[in-house]
Amino acid sequence: MFRQVVIGIFLISAPAMGAMRQYAAPVEASDWMLKEQTRLQCTLAHTVPGYGDALFSSVASKQLNMEFELDMDLLPKKFDVAAVYSVPPTWMPGAMPKNIADMTLRTQYNGDLPEQAAWTMLSELEKGYWPTIYYKDWYNEYDKVAVALNASNFTPVYRNFVKCVSQLLPYNFDDIAYTVLSYEKSSVDLTKYSQKRLSMIGEYLKEDKELELVLLDGYTDSYGSRYSNEQLSIRRAEQVKSFFTSMGVDAERIEVTGHGEKRHISPNTNADSRAMNRRVVVRLSKG
Repeated sequence: MFRQVVIGIFLISAPAMGAMRQYAAPVEASDWMLKEQTRLQCTLAHTVPGYGDALFSSVASKQLNMEFELDMDLLPKKFDVAAVYSVPPTWMPGAMPKNIADMTLRTQYNGDLPEQAAWTMLSELEKGYWPTIYYKDWYNEYDKVAVALNASNFTPVYRNFVKCVSQLLPYNFDDIAYTVLSYEKSSVDLTKYSQKRLSMIGEYLKEDKELELVLLDGYTDSYGSRYSNEQLSIRRAEQVKSFFTSMGVDAERIEVTGHGEKRHISPNTNADSRAMNRRVVVRLSKG
C-alpha cells in the first residue's frame, strides 16, 4: 500500500517533493514538555507546527501501560492506514529508516498506537531518530503527508517522564470505586486488610480532584441492641468520612447512612459470618 511509496526514500533531510507535505518542528524550536504529571497520569507532549500534537501517555493501573496519540487539528475524513517509520536525521549519514508499525486512521478520530509501538517510538527518539508518520492526504488526492517528531531537546524531558511513569499508582479508579471495609467486633477499628484498602483509597483521593459523590453505608452484625448497632454503623461511616475530608474531598460531597444490623449479606449464626456483616461500603462517583 502506501508503505511501498515511502520505504527508503523519505528522510527528514530530503528536499521537498512536489506532492509531499512535511510537518515537523524545526530543530531550534523543538519543544517537548510534560503536559500531565501526577500519580494518576503522565503525558509527554510535542507540538508539530501547523499540524497538531504528539502525545505519549501512561495512566495509573495494575499493569504498566503506554499509548501514543496523534492529536490532529484536521481529523481524518476517511478510513486509511498510515506507515510509521523511525527516520535518521541529517547528522546520521548511512543510517537507514526502520519500520515501526502501521497506524489505523479512523474517520473523525485521532490516530493512536498501542504500548509496544509507543515504547519503540520513545526509544528511537532517545537514540536521536525522528519517528515519522506517512499517509495519503484525505483532502487532496494528489498529496502525501509526512509528520515527524523532532528528537531535539527530547532526552531531558523524557527522563522526567520515565520518572513520572515509575511513580504512577499501581491501581486506578475502577479498582477502588466500590470497596467494602471490614471491622473488628463491636468497634470502629478496621481489620488490617481494610486499613490497607482505606490507605489505597486515600492515596488515590489525594490525586483525583474530580470526584462528584462519595456514598458511605455503614452496617453491623446483630450482636447487641438495634439502637446501639445503628449508632455504631454511623460512627464507622463518619470515621471514614473524616478520613476522606482530610484527603481533600469536600464534605458536602460525602453522604453517610447508618443501617445498623439491617441488610445482612451473611447469616449471624457464627463469628465468621457475623464478621462479614460488620462493614462500611464505599462507593465513589465522578464525571
